[in-house]
Amino acid sequence: MQTRVARWGGLVLVWCAVMAGSGIAQPGGRVSGRVLDERGRGIGEVKVTVEESGGKRVFEGQTDEEGRFQVERMESGKYVIRASGTGFARSEQTVELEEGREQEVVITLGLQQIAEEVMVFATSVSGFAEGIPRAPGSLQVLDRETLEGSRVFTINEALRKVPGIHVREEEGLGLRPNIGIRGTNPTRSTKILLLEDGIPLAYAPYGDNASYYHPPVERFETIEILKGSSQILFGPSTIGGVINYLTPNPPSKPSGTVTLMGGNRRLFNGSASVGGTWKQTGAILHVMRKQSEGARENTHSKLNDVTFKVQQTVTSRQVLTLRGNYYGENSNQTYSGLTEAEFQANPRGNPFRNDFFFINRWGGSGSHSYVFNSNVILTTNAYYSHFDRDWWRQSSNSSQRPNDASNPLCGGMQNLNTTCGNEGRLRTYDTWGIEPRLRANFRFAGMRHELDLGGRYHDEYQSRRQENGTSPMARSGRLVENNLRRNDAWSSFVQNRFQRGKVTVTPGVRVERIDFLRTNRLANNGLGVTGETNQTQIIPGIGVSYAPAESWLFFGGAHQGFAPPRTEDIINNTTGGSVDLDPELSWNYEAGVRGQWNRGIRAEATFFRMDYSNQVVPASLAGGIGATLTNGGETLHQGAEFSTHFETDRWLGSRHRFSGTIAYTWLPIAEFRGVRFSNISGFGQTLITGNRVPYAPEHLATFHVRYAHAKGWSAMLEGVHTGGQFGDDLNTVTPTPNGQRGLIPSNTLWNLTINQELESIRATVFVTVKNLFDRVAIVDRARGILPTIPRLFQTGIQFRF
Repeated sequence: MQTRVARWGGLVLVWCAVMAGSGIAQPGGRVSGRVLDERGRGIGEVKVTVEESGGKRVFEGQTDEEGRFQVERMESGKYVIRASGTGFARSEQTVELEEGREQEVVITLGLQQIAEEVMVFATSVSGFAEGIPRAPGSLQVLDRETLEGSRVFTINEALRKVPGIHVREEEGLGLRPNIGIRGTNPTRSTKILLLEDGIPLAYAPYGDNASYYHPPVERFETIEILKGSSQILFGPSTIGGVINYLTPNPPSKPSGTVTLMGGNRRLFNGSASVGGTWKQTGAILHVMRKQSEGARENTHSKLNDVTFKVQQTVTSRQVLTLRGNYYGENSNQTYSGLTEAEFQANPRGNPFRNDFFFINRWGGSGSHSYVFNSNVILTTNAYYSHFDRDWWRQSSNSSQRPNDASNPLCGGMQNLNTTCGNEGRLRTYDTWGIEPRLRANFRFAGMRHELDLGGRYHDEYQSRRQENGTSPMARSGRLVENNLRRNDAWSSFVQNRFQRGKVTVTPGVRVERIDFLRTNRLANNGLGVTGETNQTQIIPGIGVSYAPAESWLFFGGAHQGFAPPRTEDIINNTTGGSVDLDPELSWNYEAGVRGQWNRGIRAEATFFRMDYSNQVVPASLAGGIGATLTNGGETLHQGAEFSTHFETDRWLGSRHRFSGTIAYTWLPIAEFRGVRFSNISGFGQTLITGNRVPYAPEHLATFHVRYAHAKGWSAMLEGVHTGGQFGDDLNTVTPTPNGQRGLIPSNTLWNLTINQELESIRATVFVTVKNLFDRVAIVDRARGILPTIPRLFQTGIQFRF
């Protein structure tokens, strides 16, 4: 029996070796190629991609030292081969491959006239265009094929495909995402840095890093997520990591898309993108209108988004990129969740039908890049945004309603929508900055070096007013807050990547200096009270990687995370005095490996440890229960992440293609350390040391299986599992009547997507169902109970021209 088992085991091992080996006896054709410069010399380390005519990528790799590359087990058909290297112009070539035949390709790259690679440096945080293996830490990239193939509806849905990320729902449309990384508090995404094309996205990343605004996912082509190695080149608020959204560059030829989508809950989503390149000028315009009901009754949102990008070659060494955007939102959205009794009676109910949220945001940025030579690039980014936000609402959470107790006409919840008043939280933000960044590649002392250095000046202006109205639909009222807040920040960084053979060491340091100013215009009998303070922080880090082969990388590192306190927390509103609040700091450690087998399987596994030396954990950013903030002491987050992607057509060459992904996070430790007391009102003397941090599930998993037929149709089934979590630092299990404390049980939601290509009219028809089985579960208790999104049926068509 043992001999038989051994024989079968041996056969299995032999089969696995054959499948992971050279691919001999595998069906399909082969493309052999070489990339040359204008003198006929081979160019090494050139990025090569091969795509089918429909846009599906079948190969991505680099040339060897002689400029050679090879792609095997390819089906018959037309393919587009693209090659790009630092200092050279991009080139593409179309080949038609017959079944079982070999096609030889020679691609010649001219010197770069328009510095397209400059835009990678100017916008990308990961160096993705140069290959994922170069990043010395945990990195995931969601590309256009992934986003379109699953027809993601919100940014929340997209980010759940990445291990280590916990995205908490709010209104159901992803308008104000709550993103946590590796157990950090997801409320308002305050512990991470959000970028768009490498530029800060939040309206006040230094003084109020809260995501009350987030662009629609349709605006982006690629999403990069860095966790353990992003704290040096970018800041602030890098406790958890960095998420960078990349907008598409102008296409080389005039082209565009039009997408129309409709569905239940009064959904309409229409967008159009058009662009091209004419001589030395490239341009692209994207417009979108989206409207839908949210996850609850008496909610509805309408938003408009317009974005343009112009890329101009000034000289053979200079390129200028200009971007502009307008975002407008008109939402019937409340802030408060449900009490326990309300949730049991109607989990999608909402008594606050007269709460409204309005946004108008204008933003612009410019990037000027100068290529000294193929090894030295200087890019200067400048940006500005103006943000207006008015939120008229009757409650901040389930413990504070009806809101305006000073109104004698209110008389309780029974008069909520007749005589009870409201609060207008009125905000205006102006943010601008300038940031030069230099990258230099050179060899010295027998090693290859890649040096990044730069600095930034950043300025924020906040005007915050609160007016309490006397009716549910009031748009003015008694002025109870009138604050001016100002932040000036100077930062600088230097990082150098030392590479010798297969080993790379990347040390670096960042310095942040922040000046805080706050003026209470109502204090001192209307004369005002002003307070000022400042903080300076040195942020070090080092990463190490070892690449035993082109398709494998082992990495590790230690980086310090940093998040400054909010202006309103560090300066007293009444006296103008400074509050003894230190910046939030953590040491983030990583060790991991990523690689790919036979071009058909990619995987990454990472062990992480996030050790806080000072964590400030407010119970509610809205000033609800337990609004007092203190230097919170220590917390520890420790666990592992795993992600993998497979595609069977890379192995078998079949016209029936299966692919799938798994993204899993295990967070066994996420607990308060040191001497810690509860932040909940009335429990300030209760010791919580050893308790689990709220909103930090131990298990997170997203997995999907996709089938695609050569005739152009595909189907994908996706499951999203969120483990159980606590809603408060006391780790309360039994729900409280106001709904703000208690266990949040685990849940698993399923999504289904079907796509059909119509090549005759260059279009794709799709149908998708979110929350396939209409599961009702709790996703949030911070301000009362919020439910999952309901089942959403959506269908649409995308035209390409």
